[in-house]
Amino acid sequence: MIERTDAFCCWSGGKESALSFYFAERSGIRITHLINMISEDGRHSRSHGINPELLRRQAELMKVPILQQKASWENYEDEFKKAVSEIKRKGAHAGVFGDIDLQEHRDWIEKVCGEMEIQPVLPLWGLKREDLLLKFIEAGFKAIVVTVDSEFLDEGWLGREINEEFITDLEKLGNIDLCGERGEFHTFVYDGPIFERAIEFTMGEKIFRDKHWFLELILLRKGG
Repeated sequence: MIERTDAFCCWSGGKESALSFYFAERSGIRITHLINMISEDGRHSRSHGINPELLRRQAELMKVPILQQKASWENYEDEFKKAVSEIKRKGAHAGVFGDIDLQEHRDWIEKVCGEMEIQPVLPLWGLKREDLLLKFIEAGFKAIVVTVDSEFLDEGWLGREINEEFITDLEKLGNIDLCGERGEFHTFVYDGPIFERAIEFTMGEKIFRDKHWFLELILLRKGG
């Protein structure tokens, strides 16, 4: 991992992006911005289905500016490059990503970063799934499940805390990636060592859309 440089962090609001941010900063990288890709209508984050307001609240409590870039899946790469270009002009020389071991994801990251003359940093690369989750928990992070793919998990998993019991229950199922790397589930991080304090929210409706269950989260306190 490179050290002592300014970087952006590719931010979903979930556990891997939070842990990669944490590891990168501890290595000496200064993260100056978050890049968060959201839907074309601006109503939810592109992969996790989270209200962008909650992601902005995360950034506020991290004291790091967030750039939320609207994109469809069709123009995702072009819009991501636009966001990177904007932050590069502000002095970033590297990008931090939370990928673990899917080679096609790394290939895409290295291609895009190469074209943008940005150094890719993948602090979680090669970590075993259970080790990653235990490091996340031991560091003091707190997160809940906000999206599940109905082909793998039912709506009863929405709102589950990421803890050791969660790991055990997933292992019992046998066919689920412990980190949800095949899209089985996504998370929202609401507390941890990178935040000034915990995000206050309440759980709303469970919504079924495009073969996925989404948990609505409602931000309780916007100020301070």
